Amino acid sequence: MDKIKNNVMLIFVILIAVFLGIFIAGIVVFYISFQNSNEIIPGTFIKGVNVSGMTKKEATDVVSKYLDENMSDHLVFKYSNYEYDVEIEQIEAKFDIDGAIDSAYEIGRSKNWFQNIKDYISVIMNKIDIDPVLKYNEQALNDYIDFLEVSLPDQVQQPAYYIEDDNLVITTGTTGAGIKKDALKKLVLDSMQDISYSNAIFVIPTYVTYPDNIDIDKIHSEVYREMSNAYYTKEPYAIYVEQTGVDFDVNNVKNTVTQVGTNEEFRFDLVYTKPEVTVDDFGMDAFPNLLGTFATNYVNNKDRTTNLILASNKINGVVLMPGETFSFNSVVGPRTTAKGYKNAAIYSDGTVTDGVGGGICQIVTTLYNAVVRADLNVTVRRNHSFLPSYSEPGRDATVVYGSQDFKFENSRNYPIKIVSSVSGGVAKVSIYGLKTDNEYDVSIETNIIKTMPCKTSGGSNGYVVDSFRVWKQNGQVVKREKIARDTYSAH
Repeated sequence: MDKIKNNVMLIFVILIAVFLGIFIAGIVVFYISFQNSNEIIPGTFIKGVNVSGMTKKEATDVVSKYLDENMSDHLVFKYSNYEYDVEIEQIEAKFDIDGAIDSAYEIGRSKNWFQNIKDYISVIMNKIDIDPVLKYNEQALNDYIDFLEVSLPDQVQQPAYYIEDDNLVITTGTTGAGIKKDALKKLVLDSMQDISYSNAIFVIPTYVTYPDNIDIDKIHSEVYREMSNAYYTKEPYAIYVEQTGVDFDVNNVKNTVTQVGTNEEFRFDLVYTKPEVTVDDFGMDAFPNLLGTFATNYVNNKDRTTNLILASNKINGVVLMPGETFSFNSVVGPRTTAKGYKNAAIYSDGTVTDGVGGGICQIVTTLYNAVVRADLNVTVRRNHSFLPSYSEPGRDATVVYGSQDFKFENSRNYPIKIVSSVSGGVAKVSIYGLKTDNEYDVSIETNIIKTMPCKTSGGSNGYVVDSFRVWKQNGQVVKREKIARDTYSAH
C-alpha cells in the first residue's frame, strides 16, 4: 500500500515539474518574443488607458486623445458667492505623456535578464497603471494665486495715512480674507493630476488676515521735513525742489491711535513751515523736455467725468526727485463723497457695479502708459478683472484704496513733473523732465495668448495676454522685457 502511495506522489511531483517547465518555457518564449518586438508589455495602463501591446506612437495617440476628451481647459474657484476662472494654458499645465510611455516601454527591458522576466510576469499577472507626471509653470501658478488673493472681495485693508489740507489722517484698516496658498496649490495640483477638476468647483481655502500694527515713529520719519527753498541751474541743468517744513505731535498720535483693524479714521493737526521760493515760481523752464505722454478717451458722463477731474487735479503738478516713489493712493487719498467724488461704474468683487469714485482707474491707466513711455520704473501695478473700455488688453492699471496701489519710481537722474488734464472727452497725462544724450523710444507691446468669448449680450471678451516694455533707437529694437501676464474674465 505504501509503495502505491509513493508511486502516486512521484507521479504527482513529476507532473508538477513538467507543468512548471512547460509554463516557464512558455513564459520564456513569450518574453523572448516580447523582447524582439517594439510593443509595450501586456497588462500596462497609463492614466487608466490600456496600452497593452501598443507601440509608443499608438500609445501616445490613444492616451493623448483620452486626456483631450476628459480634461477641461480651465479651473473654477469659488469664494462666497463669487467664482473665478483660471485657464490651464495660463499655468502651462500638461501631462508628461512621453515620459509615462517611455517608462511603460522600458518595463521588462531596462534591467538584468532575471529581473526583466520577474517584472514581465508581475505585470502580466497583476497589471500596472502608470500615472504621468503633471508638469506646470510653478511661477505662473503662484502668480495667479497671488492675483486671486487680491481679487477677493474681503481683502484686508492695511493701516494707512495720508496728508489732507493741514491734517495727518491715519486709518486703522480692517481684517480680511487671505488664501491658504499651499493648501489651494495642493488642491489644484492633486485635482489636475487625477483630472477630477473637469466638473469641479473649488472652494478657496481662506483664513482671517489682520492689518499690520501702526508704526507712528515710521510715519513721523516719512512725514517730517525740514523747510528748504527751491532753485535750479541751467549750466548744467539741475533743479532743487522746495520743501515745506512739516511736523506733528508724535506723543499725541501714539496716545490716540491704539487699535488696528477697527476701521476708524483719526485726524491730527500738522505744523507747516512754508518756503519762500517754490518750483511753481520757475514755470516749465525747469522741466524743458517732454519725456512721455499718453491720452485716453472718455464718455462725457457727468458724475464719472467729475471723478476723473478730481483725480487728475490731485496728480497734476506733482514733482518727483530722482529715486523718489510716486504712490497714487497716497497722492489722491480715499475717494469719498465728502471730497466731491460721485457714484459711477466700477469693477468690484468680480462684477460691474456703481461705487464712489468710479472711473478714476482711467487716470491710473493713462498715467501708467505715460510713465512707461517716459522710461520710468513701475514698481506696483495690477490689471483689472475685466477689460475696461478705454484700454487695450495688457495696457491698463487699477487701484483700490487700502489694498491695491499704483506706484512708480523716478529712475532718472533729473526731477520729473506730472502734468495731467481732463477736458473735451480726453484724459491726458504727460511727464516732463530733462532728456539725456542716449534717449530711447519706449512703448508697451502685447501678445494675446487666449481669447474667451463674452458670456452675456453686451458683455466683453476675456483674455490671457502677455505685455512687454520695448526700447527702440532709430526704429530698431534695443531691448524687450516682459512686464506681466494678465488675465481678464469674460462677462
